[in-house]
Amino acid sequence: MNKILSATPHALTLAREVLNIEAAAIQALSTRLDENFLHALNVILQCEGRVIVSGMGKSGHIARKIAATLSSTGTPAYFVHPGEASHGDLGMITGEDVIVALSYSGESQELMTIVPVIKRQGAKLISMTGNPASSLAQAADVHLNAHVDKEACPMELAPTASTTAALALGDALAMALLDAKGFSAEDFARSHPGGSLGRRLLTRVSDIMRTGKNLPMVRLDAMLGDAILEISKKGVGMTAIVDAEQQVLGIYTDGDLRRTLAKKLDFNATSVRDVMSANPHCISPDSLAAEAVLMMEQFNISQMLVVDEQNKLVGALNMHDLLHAKVI
Repeated sequence: MNKILSATPHALTLAREVLNIEAAAIQALSTRLDENFLHALNVILQCEGRVIVSGMGKSGHIARKIAATLSSTGTPAYFVHPGEASHGDLGMITGEDVIVALSYSGESQELMTIVPVIKRQGAKLISMTGNPASSLAQAADVHLNAHVDKEACPMELAPTASTTAALALGDALAMALLDAKGFSAEDFARSHPGGSLGRRLLTRVSDIMRTGKNLPMVRLDAMLGDAILEISKKGVGMTAIVDAEQQVLGIYTDGDLRRTLAKKLDFNATSVRDVMSANPHCISPDSLAAEAVLMMEQFNISQMLVVDEQNKLVGALNMHDLLHAKVI
């Protein structure tokens, strides 16, 4: 019969200790950053090839994440397994590349096997270890010290604080490079087009607004009944009020209709100019759709008119359009 296990209050104490140890390791790392970090940044900024990140075991997992973070923030990078590198994958590395090698001990046999070949090719080597006196640190053009005082593992066996520190140091490199390159939110979105972030940062109002026959509008001299028919026909929940040149003069919405009903006005005898809302909130077609969402939330509205630089009506959208486009 299998023994039934259950957590005890000690588990919470241990978990908190793990988090405190790892937090302390990162804090110590931040106070230890020096000119070597700047040197590493400059080596990567001057790189004419790609950044190759490599490591074995748990360091390899961290290296993969660092490569992914670099690539998504404007520094083209990829992971190369050091064991596979010595069996043919070294052909992926050129003299114009920069190699970032991770090994906490700094004595990883697989890495040290390929280091001489990398050096002969002329590629720059940045090492990230916990031992500045290690073979890997000494062979590198730049060494980043990722030493931790202790692992969070109660037995001091499983890499925990050391891998957390290495990952944080990799993030620090990536963010410093991002800043140095002037990498923008739109640049980030271009490498994430399939996700919600990409949609938020790349989708323009012009991509989703209603135009042409689907654009609700009536002239200033129209009767209220005509405006209500236009709202019903176009299904946007409002209609624009425009002049002969199609410049926006006002808006009449579902909310305005409810207020009009409370006044018991004659739809066929009331001009839309008497019940419209003048100076409506409008947006440019070149604006991000996410900006339209913010404006709708700020002004507590669910429809917006889209106008050009001359305040001429060119489109319309409502919250359902933004939901359908998955901007929100």
